[in-house]
Amino acid sequence: MAENLLVSEDKLVPKSVEEMSMDGDEPSSRYIVNGNTFRSKDSSAQIQIPIIDLSLLSSEGELEKLRSALSSAGFFQAIGHGMSGSFFDKIREVSKQFFELPEEEKQKYGRTVNESDEGYGNDIVVSDKQVLDWSYRLKLRVFPENKRRLSLWPKIPTDFSETLEEFSVKVKSMVEYLLRCTAKSLNLEEGSFVSQFGKQPLMEARFNFYPRCSRPDLVLGAKPHRDASGITVLLQDKEVEGLQIMSNGIFKSIMHRVVTNTERLRISVAMFNKPDPENEIGPVEGLIDESRPRLYINVKNYTDINYRCYQEGKIALETVQITNNSNQK
Repeated sequence: MAENLLVSEDKLVPKSVEEMSMDGDEPSSRYIVNGNTFRSKDSSAQIQIPIIDLSLLSSEGELEKLRSALSSAGFFQAIGHGMSGSFFDKIREVSKQFFELPEEEKQKYGRTVNESDEGYGNDIVVSDKQVLDWSYRLKLRVFPENKRRLSLWPKIPTDFSETLEEFSVKVKSMVEYLLRCTAKSLNLEEGSFVSQFGKQPLMEARFNFYPRCSRPDLVLGAKPHRDASGITVLLQDKEVEGLQIMSNGIFKSIMHRVVTNTERLRISVAMFNKPDPENEIGPVEGLIDESRPRLYINVKNYTDINYRCYQEGKIALETVQITNNSNQK
């Protein structure tokens, strides 16, 4: 398939995702994924999404529902979290306003090449063979506060920083509570998972924009992957997932992706909650016994491991499994 090109200053320049989307062009070959990826694209419609009421997690019944949801589906829709629908609408609105800014304005918060993955931009290209996602992202570290790069926090809309700060504080509190509840659901000490996140756990906000695409049968907004975070909170679907390593495989980390759409663009906000990269994580000792031996080694900076494996087409969890264990799954 031929590349779509713009001519600028006598040079051929590939069109951006936004330009191809606005012009209704065929996506360039860099965005075309393996056709096998689409074979099961309708299967998600058959999944019954578990619903967990966070305000009821003091009860044994709701704790058991939480354990069941994370052990089977690996995610759930959270209600009873104390955040209103109007507040979620505010978060969506500042996200939309940012992505509607002229490109030159958004580029003021652009990612610095080879410095980090924070800021605005597309995929970080690490290989000529890499299939690119049909998306734009704004990624910002929010915790610990002393690690924030405020120069990358948009000044427009004017209430962006205030809204993100409020959302981050609420999510942080919710995640800490969930970590304690998940430990209780496994009959562990409440701090068993919290302690593994270390003294300075990380929280990163990622605002995702998926433009319209003329070929949703060939292109994905995000390729199939598992998150590197311990818990991911996703707005608008409000899914929470992760913890497979620390739970010794009892809780699942689901493979997921984002499809594209010919008619509608899509915006979401993901809050990634990760252990301090200097903190070693591994299976909680209380979840290791003769019937369920240790399935994973202890590691530091799993985020880096996950990123490198993703670009190489590997599954990060498989690289930290104890392969000589005949009981592993």
